[in-house]
Amino acid sequence: MWSGIPIFVLVENGTDRHPRIGQWEQCPTAGRALQGPSASAGRVDRLRPAGRWCAATRLRSGEVLRELQCQRIDLVVLAGFLRLIPTHLVEALPKRIINVHPALLPRFGGKGMYGMHVHQAVIAAKEAESGITIHYVNERFDEGEHIAVFTFQLEPDETVESLAGRIHRLEHAKFPEVVEAVAKGLRCQ
Repeated sequence: MWSGIPIFVLVENGTDRHPRIGQWEQCPTAGRALQGPSASAGRVDRLRPAGRWCAATRLRSGEVLRELQCQRIDLVVLAGFLRLIPTHLVEALPKRIINVHPALLPRFGGKGMYGMHVHQAVIAAKEAESGITIHYVNERFDEGEHIAVFTFQLEPDETVESLAGRIHRLEHAKFPEVVEAVAKGLRCQ
């Protein structure tokens, strides 16, 4: 399935067991970086798959961009990453940083709209449908250009927990497919 395009998966500190991370285990060209104030060598070693590289650094320092350039990374995928991407990275990698949002944007996006918070908001708004939005990352939370949107109808007895489960299954099914399609498009450039 994987296109051979070098992919860098950026994960939030403390999310090394996040379900989205497992999606990239079979991608032979995926490296991973751990971001966060307590990123330590031991934590990075646990994340480092055999034969792949990994960098533990603070995102705003410029080290991540230097590493991406050094490794000739073509695509950055956010996996459970909740921080705003610095402008210097967005400008250096236009339409090369991808995120999946667990709701339909723009209505249920922005700072603080993640995890169970976003599912609670969808249920509270009595929405008829929900889904995921896969988008390019820009300088603002959840405002980048949409790449793909996948929707489904909510059940009359939908709960926050059941919605979260349905969203996770949809993310696992569709996010890798969309990343692969974007990567193939980059390969053709």
